[in-house]
Amino acid sequence: MPPATAIPPEWLRPPDLAAARAAQAALAARVIRQDAHGPVRLLGGVDISSNRFDPEDMVYAAVVVLSLPDLAVVGQAVAAARAAMPYIPGFLGFREVPALLEAWEGLAVKPDLVLVDGHGIAHPRGLGIAAHLGVLLDVPSIGVAKSLLVGAPAWPVGEAPGAEAPILWRGERLGTALRTRRGSRPLYLSVGHRVSEAAAVAWVRRAGAGYRLPEPTRRAHEAANAFRRRRMAAGQAGA
Repeated sequence: MPPATAIPPEWLRPPDLAAARAAQAALAARVIRQDAHGPVRLLGGVDISSNRFDPEDMVYAAVVVLSLPDLAVVGQAVAAARAAMPYIPGFLGFREVPALLEAWEGLAVKPDLVLVDGHGIAHPRGLGIAAHLGVLLDVPSIGVAKSLLVGAPAWPVGEAPGAEAPILWRGERLGTALRTRRGSRPLYLSVGHRVSEAAAVAWVRRAGAGYRLPEPTRRAHEAANAFRRRRMAAGQAGA
């Protein structure tokens, strides 16, 4: 990760939406949509947890590291930060990335590629949180979202696990809708940074463990929620 002083402040905490849009445009121009990484021995999972009723508007971030091929957790770090921007669809990266960067710095061992709960380039300005985080860290990243932000599958995704369909928007392919478990809604995958579309799908398939979510983001989801509950319980006990 570049030193914090080397990251323009508006790439993390823009003063207004105009500055946020400009930051997204600048960062989106740096996204690499091809495979540009070395061997992957450790997979990362990234997620955040928050409570919309929290008067402090805190964001609780977790990054977990899993070994391959067994998908065992070998590292984890968490961090909390007050959100720098209100909840505005399309700008969630600015709420979540500062806490995620802090958690990343707390890892004893860094993953070679990260799966992020959220979108990559499947975003109105090509910069969902997976792309935002991937570019800032210059780490290969994949967006694994649970709902669509833009676009739609080119055809209905089959019910069988492994069925997929391209996500199209304005004539461009932005990602892939993938059914990971029968009876569950598809996931929506897109390139974050330094990973091709085909590789993004292959990595999510490889990281499956029988759940709807791939194991890295599933474990990060659990870790972020557990961290939030601990912090809130500690705050209530100290009140």
